[in-house]
Amino acid sequence: MTDPGAPLLSVDHLTVQFRVGRGTVQAVSDVSFDVRRGETLGLVGESGCGKSTTGRTVVRVQRPTRGSIRFDGHDITAMRDRELRPVRRRMQMIFQDPISSLNPRRRVSEIVAEPLTIDRTGTPAERAERARHMLSSVGIDPDQAGDRRPQEFSGGQCQRISIARALMSDPDLLICDEPVSALDVSVQAQILNLLAELRAQRDLTMLFIAHDLAVVKNVSDRVAVMYLGKIVEIAPSDELYRAPGHHYTAALMAAIPEPDPGAPRGQTLGGELPSPLDPPSGCRFRTRCPAATERCAVEEPPLVEIAPGHRVACHFPLAGRTATP
Repeated sequence: MTDPGAPLLSVDHLTVQFRVGRGTVQAVSDVSFDVRRGETLGLVGESGCGKSTTGRTVVRVQRPTRGSIRFDGHDITAMRDRELRPVRRRMQMIFQDPISSLNPRRRVSEIVAEPLTIDRTGTPAERAERARHMLSSVGIDPDQAGDRRPQEFSGGQCQRISIARALMSDPDLLICDEPVSALDVSVQAQILNLLAELRAQRDLTMLFIAHDLAVVKNVSDRVAVMYLGKIVEIAPSDELYRAPGHHYTAALMAAIPEPDPGAPRGQTLGGELPSPLDPPSGCRFRTRCPAATERCAVEEPPLVEIAPGHRVACHFPLAGRTATP
């Protein structure tokens, strides 16, 4: 029997590697986190840090190299496709590019009803009616949109259609992979507000992946920061923005643009992002960190707690805090 107090999603020592020529890309390296029921966990970092690969691996679009993934108490790491089918109904994904994620040859009503069609749930008339209701719930008029195709809509409208499709199977967990990065700023706010409303109405659990810390702050209960395949900090959202403990997190926050044209410019990270084919020894951030010492080159820092619920992988965390196991 599933423990009602257990996390809905538990990722433990997840590693994902890809063979490229004679080398191996370490896309995700020993990543662990939990997502509690009804919670939104933000996953942020620079492009190429492995956050999207983590999301795709959670829903088993990508197979993990090592580690385990537990969903609602069940280990889905090595499940076969037939065993995964009922689990995937409860885990849905919203992709970064809303237009390319929709089949351009199908009508919107068919796209939204497709999850039920594949599972052979209900009659065609029942599926069509449910698709109409779902389109209405995300702000799309089914009478005007149902017979049209994705290329006839804007990016924001296509993302609403993608959200409607993802919700058709009544999932418990929603993986949002950069759902607003391809949209205009004004449309981003509309989609974020829609996701917040749907989360409250449906008691959704979400893993929200983004590279923009300002976006993640508004939707997340907790935030995990990734750098070069590893989680370097995880904390409650308010705590992270008030007092970041990792130098990388602080640099990301300093780079957030201010709406005031007279405000001083934020600092940017020096150096280049190392290659995931040959990551630095010890702390992977040491080649760009202003506080790095010889210890950082030989000893990899573990995630340790510096405040209640606030863990940082750094030998010399910020704000004068002491990292203790």
